[in-house]
Parts: sequence; structure tokens; C-alpha cells
Amino acid sequence: MFIDRFIRFITYEKRFSKHTVDAYSHELVAYTDYLKALEADIADMTHRQARAYLAARLESGLSPVSVNRSLAALRTYYRFLMREGAVKQNPFALVKALRTPKKLPVTVDKEKLSILLDTGETFPDTFEGLRDKLVLELLFGTGIRLAELLQIREEHIDFYSGNIRIFGKRNKERLVPMNKSLQVLLRHYIGEKNIQYFNNNSPYLIVTKKGKDAYPGLIYDIVTHYLSIISPQRKKSPHVLRHTFATTLLDNGADLNAIKELLGHAGLAATQVYTHNSVERLKSIYKQAHPKA
Repeated sequence: MFIDRFIRFITYEKRFSKHTVDAYSHELVAYTDYLKALEADIADMTHRQARAYLAARLESGLSPVSVNRSLAALRTYYRFLMREGAVKQNPFALVKALRTPKKLPVTVDKEKLSILLDTGETFPDTFEGLRDKLVLELLFGTGIRLAELLQIREEHIDFYSGNIRIFGKRNKERLVPMNKSLQVLLRHYIGEKNIQYFNNNSPYLIVTKKGKDAYPGLIYDIVTHYLSIISPQRKKSPHVLRHTFATTLLDNGADLNAIKELLGHAGLAATQVYTHNSVERLKSIYKQAHPKA
């Protein structure tokens, strides 16, 4: 009962992203199963037992990042239970998060990516080929997240002002500018989409070949397929294009606060990670070019 109310709470009141809601739901199922196996009551859990649970999650093969996400989910759940009067204390409140290694954002070569997008033969001369190109152009040209891409509707696009209205995490709204070539591509795509003989017209911009709502797996497949043409690297997710967008802006002298606003980050700390990419790039250039390096 409380889990269902909690999921509604974080979905509609806190406005957590669908990805976060799904992750929290999965974690609460695992935690409930753990309590049942111990024949323990959720209200009687202690700080020591909370630590033992997370240790068990780590020993089961979860990464430190996943364990920290479990910790965040359970802290939030117990705060909700305390507010509802179901428990008197939060056993996860004082549990420290695990240290995780800092990873630099993975990017692709922006020159190769630009050539890929500008080469007409790369994409099939079909509605699907046009859609695939638009997906890559939107992700690389605006830096939006996958979930944000899937939420774009045609009415969110303002060709007069050259902006797209984006709804980010917790439904926070921001305006993202479009370059001229992206505007031309969008007009072409919308025109082609409107003349397709779809039985079920989706209100969203990006759709399947049958006109239904696009979904995360489809976007992953599109990005992976085309990035494989220009890069042998293992990671080829849509987020790689977001990282490439931010790093490209930073390399070309964009203000860090401006990049923060474009990406929809709540704080500057999340944006500063891209400065490390630029420093590493400069180090690489120095080692190649300086005789004393």
C-alpha cells in the first residue's frame, strides 16, 4: 500500500523522471523481498541492518554506483514513511554512500560526426532515414537527454524564435536554440511525417515507422548503428552525443554557465565535469607537440 502511494508521490508531486521512478520501484521490490526473507518489519530496521542490506547488495554483484542509487531510493522512501507516520526513524539516513571512481564523459570525434551528418549517402532516402538523421541532429545539436527527446511535440518547436521547448527532469522547462540546418531538417521531417499513411498518429515528434510513439530502445539502436560507422569505441549511447555537445561548446570557448543552462543542469558541479575532458585533450596535444613532453 505504502509503496504504491510512494510511487505516486515521486511521480506526480516530486516529478521524478520515469527512469528514476522505475529504478526506485525496482529497488523497493528487492528491499521488500529482503525483509520478507528475514521476517523483519520495515519499521524495526536499524542503522546496522540497513548497512548490512547494502553490503549484501554489493556482494550480489551490484556496482558501487547501483548500490548508491539503492541507498538514495531507500532514504527517500523512509522519509516518506516518516511523513506518513508509518515509521519513527530512517535507518538509512546516516549510512554513507560508497566512493565511486570519477569517469570522464565519453565523447565521439566531432569532426567525424559532422561529416557523418553532412554526407547525404549515410542515411537511406526513406522516412526512417530522415527520422534517424533528425534524431542524431537533435541529440548532437541541442544536447538534450533521451527522455527529453521522446517528449518533444511539434507544438514545442518555435521556428519564428528558433527555439525548442524542452521538459527536463522533474518537468523543469527550458528553451534550447536550434541551428539553421536543424530547422531546415525539422521542417522537412514534419512535412514528410504528415503525409505518411499512419493508422495511429502519435502526438510526439519522433515516431516509429508505423507512426507510433518512439521508445528508448529505438533511439539506442539508431544512435548505436550510426556511431558504429565512425567510431570503434564500445560506448555509443545517446548520452554520448550529449557529452559531445557539451565538450564541443567548451572547447570552442562557451561560458560554463551557458552550457549549464543549455543542458538543464540544476547546479554547476554537474557541468564542470566537462572541463576535465578539455584538460585531458590539452594534455594529449601537449605531449604530441612539445619536444620536452
